[in-house]
Amino acid sequence: MAGALVDVKPTPILKAELDIVIPAIQNLDFLERWRPYFEPYHLIIVQDGDPSRTIKVPDGFDCELYNRNDINRILGPKASCISFKDSACRCFGYLVSKKKYIFTIDEDCFVAKDPSGKEINALEQHIKNLLNPSTPLFFNTLYDPYREDADLFHGYPFNLRGGVPTAVSHGLWLNIPDYDAPTQLANPLERNTRFVDAVLTIPKGTLFPMCDMNLAFNRELIGPAMYFGLMGDGQPIGRYGDMWAGWCMKVICDHLGYGVKTGLPYVWHSKARNPFVNLKKEYYGIFWQEEVYAVSSYLDNHPGGDKVVLAATGRDATEDFEDAGHSNTARELDTTSSAIPELGITSKNQPVDYLQKIKDLTKPIWADADTWFERQQQEEEM
Repeated sequence: MAGALVDVKPTPILKAELDIVIPAIQNLDFLERWRPYFEPYHLIIVQDGDPSRTIKVPDGFDCELYNRNDINRILGPKASCISFKDSACRCFGYLVSKKKYIFTIDEDCFVAKDPSGKEINALEQHIKNLLNPSTPLFFNTLYDPYREDADLFHGYPFNLRGGVPTAVSHGLWLNIPDYDAPTQLANPLERNTRFVDAVLTIPKGTLFPMCDMNLAFNRELIGPAMYFGLMGDGQPIGRYGDMWAGWCMKVICDHLGYGVKTGLPYVWHSKARNPFVNLKKEYYGIFWQEEVYAVSSYLDNHPGGDKVVLAATGRDATEDFEDAGHSNTARELDTTSSAIPELGITSKNQPVDYLQKIKDLTKPIWADADTWFERQQQEEEM
């Protein structure tokens, strides 16, 4: 009919240039909540666990689904580089994608709402973050100056106002906090209800704990840096893949001159994982991180230089220390002095000792797993 109005929906931003990667261990019913936002895009689903199980994806989504058999077939003898029974299996999705951008989300994350009650289109905000420059070299006190109705503050150097390309957009979450097991045990009923309407560029030279459950990045700029490393089944450490990848990625971005943003968008994190299971997966990583980070703060002050200290990391350095012929003054510098931070552990501690320390710390708060889950269930029924 002449003159009839035609309802033409706008083409989603970056529709042809972005893949959504989802690690999955169960049916992806959660996608129904995301349908208005995800349906136009291509999904890459990496099934974790038993490959004989059939994972169902709601109708209407353009997707590829890979299980462990597919990974073994495609990668052959190199398939062992993809983690098993850990969310780090999502790295296979990064590998097979041919798109410029990746957005990855967990299946226990749902659409959040801002304080006005409006649904948050997390994917759209991630895309805005990635398409706008970052400011890692000089902090802007008005947060992200490239957002609508924002600008660079008085005193910001004009020669830096062009910013740098944004490589990573790190989103946050409402409801269940992304805590490590000891903090989760100590704060089982805590929920994040604070919505902060801000996006920040993480300054150059600063690390941060990256979470993979609400994350987007420019695959062409730093794709290989987003490899999460081996975690989970058959590995001594679990639940650290995203954090360690985040540290490596940030150092690489600093070196290459790229930016990393954090803040918006929020998602609604719906499920608290078993903290006792998490503790078994995490304690080697916690031990390694606390030991190495403690020593790193002393590197610049070590009279013999940092190289000799770095050469002995990850093991008992007593023999190295004795072979160097240290003076009595040097021998007086131990972990109880102000030269090296006091962590309550020494280089001779084994990870199992640190695990016991965590257990002792949390025991007065929660006697056992039944108590923890009983209290959580009571809260959910309120």
